[in-house]
Formats: sequence, structure tokens, C-alpha cells
Amino acid sequence: MRRQITLLVAATTSIVLLAFLLPAASLVVRVAEARALDGGQAQLQVLIPSVGLDQQADVAAAVAATAGSPRQVSVRWVDGTWLGPTGALGDADAPVTADVVEGGDGTRLVQPVRRGDGTAVIEVLVPAAQLRAGVTRTWLVLGGLGLVLLVLALAVADRLARSLTRPVTELASTAERLGTGDLTARAAIAGPPEVQAVGLAVNRLAARIGELLSAERETAADLAHRLRTPLTALRLEVESLGPGDRDRVLDDVDALGRGIDEVIAEARRPVREGLAAGCDAATVVADRVRFWSVLAEEEGRAVTVDLAAAPLPVRVSAADLAAAVDAVLGNVFAHTPEGAAFGVTVRSSPRGGAEVVVRDTGPGVPDAAGALLRGSSGGGSTGLGLDIARRTARASGGTLDLSSSTAGTTVTLTLGPALP
Repeated sequence: MRRQITLLVAATTSIVLLAFLLPAASLVVRVAEARALDGGQAQLQVLIPSVGLDQQADVAAAVAATAGSPRQVSVRWVDGTWLGPTGALGDADAPVTADVVEGGDGTRLVQPVRRGDGTAVIEVLVPAAQLRAGVTRTWLVLGGLGLVLLVLALAVADRLARSLTRPVTELASTAERLGTGDLTARAAIAGPPEVQAVGLAVNRLAARIGELLSAERETAADLAHRLRTPLTALRLEVESLGPGDRDRVLDDVDALGRGIDEVIAEARRPVREGLAAGCDAATVVADRVRFWSVLAEEEGRAVTVDLAAAPLPVRVSAADLAAAVDAVLGNVFAHTPEGAAFGVTVRSSPRGGAEVVVRDTGPGVPDAAGALLRGSSGGGSTGLGLDIARRTARASGGTLDLSSSTAGTTVTLTLGPALP
């Protein structure tokens, strides 16, 4: 926008300057010609009385006195003799009236003068250089003035464009910060009234989003907290079981309690903190694969793991990535028969970050596109597992891709690189 405004002012100023300078340049030429011809006419008027009244010797002396003038003066006497340089009239008949003759060497002013003994002719040659004296210098002055005016116009236009575009640029920066989860970002109210109105609307929207998000997170934390009472009652009931079953069920109850604590902590964690956090994808995935390998061994599933040797920092917290990996691996155990093998690969992404690929040898997903929709499940589950993984990938700046066939299903979790 700033560039377009500057170019528009440059084009407009150039047109105005051309409309002024071209006629001015033409006027300068005409003024120079008129000034040179006026000098010739003045010299001509000085000689007319002398030619009309004085003797030939006096007129010859007067002509000789003009030798230092830039204009050439000649007089053809009544007997055809030229006093001074021979003029262009030569031996031709004398004109009846004054005349102006244009030639390649300049302009000649011809004036007949009647005497008692005949007609003499005065001829004054104004050279072409005299006709254009000072024109080039004046043109350079006009051109320099036009250039200075153009530069000043561009400087003023750039300053004006900057004052107009700076609020828009700051508004875009604020919107980008809001898009990354920084709900404290606010736009400065500046610029034209229209831009100020947009800034006020963006600030109100950001405040409202913060209020709604806080209310939603508090509601989620409250709901999770309500589960503590039945969970405590369940723990008391488990205490009455036999030693063997009691230990196993108590472990499950403890795991459920830890999950509730994580839900509450996640609900009360600021959005910006979650987006800015980072972790090593290879380390987190390796830890979750070890966790699921115990169950895989009990079900007779072959597990292959291919982890990157170097750390792969990604723009997602370790807890969020662990939950996403658990959701994907949980689907493998929930929707493939026992004994179906699976593999996990963690590699560097071409765009930075990492790619987590989970492949299984199950029967495949009938509707791969529908499986990514939130709440959609063909296996009787909540249908939230892949959606959790997809939202985690998108929050990091990545994507989740699902491909399936009768030979198995492949889930590719692309994670964005960690923030510097």
C-alpha cells in the first residue's frame, strides 16, 4: 500500500510538472528570440536617421562602429555599394517596406530608407546562436526545479503513506499474535478513522475470546474436579477387595487420578504457554512406545521402532505430544485384532520439526476421511482420539494425514519446529 501511494503521487506530480515545464520551455525559446530581435530592431532604429540624413562617409563610420556587436550590420548605399559586410539582399531591388527574412544562419531585419538621391537599405543579421542565447541554461534550471519538486513530493508522499500504513501493519501484527495464542495482544488505536474502528473491533474481539476461553477452561477444570468424589469412593471400594485384585485395580485408579490431575492442569494452563512450549519428539515418542510395548507383548503384537538419532525439537509441549501419541497408539490396540503388528517412526520433517508415523497391519479404516472428524468413530469409541492428535499437530503448525487400505493404516503426524 505504501508503495502504491508513493507511485500514485509520483505519477500525478510528473504529469503536473510536465504540464507546467513543457509550455515554460517553449515560452523561454520565444522570449529569447524576441529579446534578440528587439536588440536588432533597436540597432536598426539607431541607424535609420544616420542613413537617411548623413553622408556616405558618416554612415560607413557608423556601420564600422557596430563591428563589436554580436549582430552583423550592413548598409547598401543608393549606388549599390555595401557599407560593411555584403548582405543577403545583394544587387536585388530594394524592398518597399521593412521585412524579416529567416535563414539558416539566423534572422535578417531588412529596412529600406528613402533619401533625396535614392533608396538605401539597412540589413541587420541576428545570428541563430543569439536567438537561443540563455535557452539551455534556463531549461536546466527548469529541469532542476522540476526534479526538486518531484523529490519533495515523493518525500511527502512517503511520509504520508507511512502514517497511513503503519497502523495497518501494527494491526496485522496484532492479529498474527492473536492467531498464535497471545490473547494479551492489543492493537494501537491510530491512523484514519476506519483503521481505528477496525483496531477497536479487534481489541474487543480479543477480550471476548479471552473471556470465553477462560470460562471454558474453568468449566472443564470444575467438571474434572467433580470426578474426584466418585474416584475417592471407588478407591475405598477397592480397598475391600482381595490382595491380588486390589493392587491391580488400585493401579488403574491411580492412573485415572493422574489423568484427572492432568486435565485440570491443562485446563488452567494459559494458551500462550502451551504454544510456546517445546520438546524433543524422539524422546517423548520413545517413552510412550515403551509404555505401550508392555501391552503389545501381552497381546502378541510385534513392534518396530525407528527413532531419529539426533534430537528433533518441535513446537508442542511434552504432555500434549504424549497425549497425541497415546491417542494414535490407543486406536491401534482398540481397532485392530490381537497379534496385529505395528511400527513407529520418528524422522525429521523437510520443513523443520518432525514427523511421527504409526503404521499397523490391521484391517484398515472403511472411511479414512470421516475418521478425522471429531466424534466420528466406526468402532464404538468416542471418536476423539484422532481429533486430539490432529489438533495437537495443527497447534504446532503441522498436519495429520491418514491413509488406509486392507493391508493396514498409516497415521502421519507432522509437527512444526520449536520456536527460537
